[in-house]
Amino acid sequence: MPWLVRDGKVLATLEVAGSLRARTKGLLGRDGIEGAILLQPAKSVHTLRMRFPIDVAFCDADLRVVKTVTLARNRVSLPVFKAAAAIECEAGMLKRWGVCPGDRLEIRGLDDADAGTHDHSDDAPETSR
Repeated sequence: MPWLVRDGKVLATLEVAGSLRARTKGLLGRDGIEGAILLQPAKSVHTLRMRFPIDVAFCDADLRVVKTVTLARNRVSLPVFKAAAAIECEAGMLKRWGVCPGDRLEIRGLDDADAGTHDHSDDAPETSR
């Protein structure tokens, strides 16, 4: 499973919603998520019919965080025009991980066919706790 990484430290396991169908489903029908999910492309997200509130880190094409928001259930975010991707996790996790605008995130552990231009590593980075 891929990892979400900042400054060489693992923040969380990461699901990658690589297809339109996977992005459309996102976190619908779940009671929570361990880690985070990457939606790409994404300039806005929603929590309609979701069972829990979420944090969202909107990122540019280089996975630099341009904006973070917390969305309660049954809400729609405003579009973030500089965003190329959204990373969703349970509400409160971005604060716990210390993620804020300006941070450069990485995805490690994807093979080249799935990763696009993201950074890769054969070694598991140090875990952040």
